[in-house]
Amino acid sequence: MNRIRVALVGYGLGGKVFHAPLIASIPEFELTAIVSSRREQIAADFPGRVMGDRTEGADLVVISTPDATHYPLAAAALEAGQHVVVDKPFTLNLDEAKRLARLAEEQGRLLSVYQNRRWDSDFLGLQEIVASGRLGQITQFESRIDRYRPEVRQGTWREGNPDAPAFWFDLGAHLADQAIELFGVPEAVSLFTATVRPTASVEDWFHAILHYPKVCVSLHASALVPGDTPRFAVHGIEGSWIKYGADVQEDQAKAGMLRSDAAFGVDPRPGFFTPSSTRVAEPIPVPTGDHAGYYRAVRDALVHGAANPVPPSRAVTNMAVLEAGARSLVTGRPEIPEN
Repeated sequence: MNRIRVALVGYGLGGKVFHAPLIASIPEFELTAIVSSRREQIAADFPGRVMGDRTEGADLVVISTPDATHYPLAAAALEAGQHVVVDKPFTLNLDEAKRLARLAEEQGRLLSVYQNRRWDSDFLGLQEIVASGRLGQITQFESRIDRYRPEVRQGTWREGNPDAPAFWFDLGAHLADQAIELFGVPEAVSLFTATVRPTASVEDWFHAILHYPKVCVSLHASALVPGDTPRFAVHGIEGSWIKYGADVQEDQAKAGMLRSDAAFGVDPRPGFFTPSSTRVAEPIPVPTGDHAGYYRAVRDALVHGAANPVPPSRAVTNMAVLEAGARSLVTGRPEIPEN
């Protein structure tokens, strides 16, 4: 497969800001169809190009639609013999995740989940400092995504709708994936949630503890934090690493900055390493954020037989951790992720 025809399903924030520009940035990808009711917006963004409204003929189908549609759309594409990329969360539950993984194996097709935050500047910087060994044995890991969004977007499928997936399944899918990438599957998960915005009808705050034998891992997110909180705070026997400020790629893309711009993905805020020997913080620049790295990895998997960047087995594991957290809300005790 030297030329990969790609159909994008969905043209909301994810399709417009993330997937369509990233797909277009890969020379081997040809965006042949965008399936969405937002035809005027698509025509404005892709002037002079005839965009199909069906996925037939595509080699790869990218699904960026409301979460409840992920399973049926992905299953249909796999059954049609197409490769599939699905936005996170992979599915609504673990059973659907396992069924999709089995179907992809039966069909012999690539199935991958768009876990773009593995290519965030802050996480890339964290991986570098961990790999350097300068922290020593890690004993505490705190990861959080805090935002200030006091107004609930009523009527949207992600919030303001009591039937929408929980905050934990949304942002928690990113945070849990990163923690698993670093430390493996936790022995158990404890989850606590709350509703902090006066007009919110669903939880918009969570705190999760992932239980490991030798490291304390906490994941946190809130929709109502005006102040500056650390994106990561990691402490080891030999030192600490703290990073303030989120990856800039989403905000830059929303503002219309092109990914070809030299400043795209450049994070102005370094991480700070404090060695135990001196207790003096040292700023360390983080790598440039690179969400396109995910799609380059998908391309390499399809063209060169390289590893799937986020294989179905890993997506199933992530869903098992998310569901364990959800069960702990009901039982009031740590819950073990299912195999």
